[in-house]
Amino acid sequence: MKTGPTNPETRETICLLKRLSTENKGRVWKKIAVELERPSRISRAVNLSRISAYTNKGDIALVPGKVLSMGKLSHEVTVVASSFSRQALEKITGSGSKAVLIKDYIKQAPNELDKLKVIG
Repeated sequence: MKTGPTNPETRETICLLKRLSTENKGRVWKKIAVELERPSRISRAVNLSRISAYTNKGDIALVPGKVLSMGKLSHEVTVVASSFSRQALEKITGSGSKAVLIKDYIKQAPNELDKLKVIG
């Protein structure tokens, strides 16, 4: 029997993403919700070096999983993810970039799909 995530914050984020996908007909949000519903043993983990390689200055990088601290950011970006390691948060904020949880980003700017770069 499939139970889904047990973390209440993750469940809340998934509900917000699904509601947003039906309201705005945004398939990206639905795909991110499905990604977050996956078991934690196969969830995505992305290092800062990958984010730096696939973004430009001022981009918004969406990671459907956890951001890890390997590497560094060579330019300022906004990183939106479901979670961050402590060291990754320190490196992101230390480089002048921003780290935002997915549920907080949804509440701030739900219609800015064209600015997102999904990395994973």
